[in-house]
Amino acid sequence: MDLYQIFISHNRVWTFCEIMCFSVLFIIAAIISCALLRYKKIVLSQAVAGLLLLLFLGIVFGSTVFTRTPKPYFDYELELFWSWKAVYNGNQELMKENLLNMILLFPVGILLPFLHRHKLSWCRGLIAGILISLFIETNQLIFRRGLFEWDDMIHNGIGCMSGCIISSWFMKQDKKGRKS
Repeated sequence: MDLYQIFISHNRVWTFCEIMCFSVLFIIAAIISCALLRYKKIVLSQAVAGLLLLLFLGIVFGSTVFTRTPKPYFDYELELFWSWKAVYNGNQELMKENLLNMILLFPVGILLPFLHRHKLSWCRGLIAGILISLFIETNQLIFRRGLFEWDDMIHNGIGCMSGCIISSWFMKQDKKGRKS
């Protein structure tokens, strides 16, 4: 199954109300960003990174929580690394799912150093990814719209951390190039 098939099979089309709510939120964020730019509280790259981050997280939360059909029960897996045990026992679908979960928050890690306007440590990238994932997983549990699991938080954190490392490395290289 390719990424497009996975995306369309796990995501229903957003309703008009969902589109309008997110659009209003995005417009408010854009207005605030413009005001902050005008008063020189942030620079353009921070405004763009912030708006891209909001847009991306809106899509992520839409696909992982809000557009899913509720289950009649709370679904959770509290055993740490249960998915890797299943992979070890031959479950290749879970291997794909684990890798896709690592990729899920990679763009967040790419954007965070630009939002902060300086390189970030791998640890901060990991913590940011785990916290965002904790929020997603908790909402999935509360609204019964997915499986709450520790493994996803770890995988999402690793993906965010990886994006942060790469983005910070490029920022460091760019800074070196400007000095010479």
